[in-house]
Amino acid sequence: MKKISVLLIVFCCVTFISCRKSARNQRERFRSTEIVTESDRDGSPTKEVRERRTSSSQKRENSKRSNHKLEGSQVFDRYGNAVFMIFTSDGSNGYQGSGFFVSNDGLAVSNYHVFKGTTISREQIKLAGSNKSYSVAKVLHKSEKEDFIVFKVNCQNTNYIPIAKSKPKIGDKVYAIGSPRGLENTFSSGEVSQWRADNLMQISALIDYGSSGGALINEYGETIGITSGSFADGSQANLNYAWSIDVVKP
Repeated sequence: MKKISVLLIVFCCVTFISCRKSARNQRERFRSTEIVTESDRDGSPTKEVRERRTSSSQKRENSKRSNHKLEGSQVFDRYGNAVFMIFTSDGSNGYQGSGFFVSNDGLAVSNYHVFKGTTISREQIKLAGSNKSYSVAKVLHKSEKEDFIVFKVNCQNTNYIPIAKSKPKIGDKVYAIGSPRGLENTFSSGEVSQWRADNLMQISALIDYGSSGGALINEYGETIGITSGSFADGSQANLNYAWSIDVVKP
């Protein structure tokens, strides 16, 4: 009888401990499920979920940054086909500019003035090295003052240029890719010459008509700006400008 009593006591203790562990595991799984699925009353993710998503997103973006500086040829090889030509029309006149992808699902950026006064859906977006043309599916954000437009193109798995986390300094090396005067994917290099406003930089990289909306890239392969225009005076001195990519950040 004593042996049976001892065995019963041991069995009850083991069962109790096992039940406690099971209950604790279930509570932990339940809490984990709450964190992932819980949302605010308006249906948006909670702050904790947003922070976790942001952290994951930042890790993915940071992983795309090179650990070392890239040569110009490496920048072009990596991102040349992330930049495209844009043809727009107001119904009677045609215009040409540039644009580039900032995500692999067709999210793109260009200058507002490339589209100003034209009809959305009449434009043609020609990808580098391809005879296919696409149109703008949706305009997401735009600003005439800071001369940018963010839009979606109906294409997937697009090569894209990651957005830089910080602004370049005066003297930093920069690379421009665009299509000046219809010369598809022209590459040029230079430096940041000066900041002329909070988000407007003067650059020595050559750009021309048709380069508007092209990508300005740093030595780490990140987009730092949108090439916007140039001014040539009587002495043939070219002054080139680009808007900081910060203008499109939320």
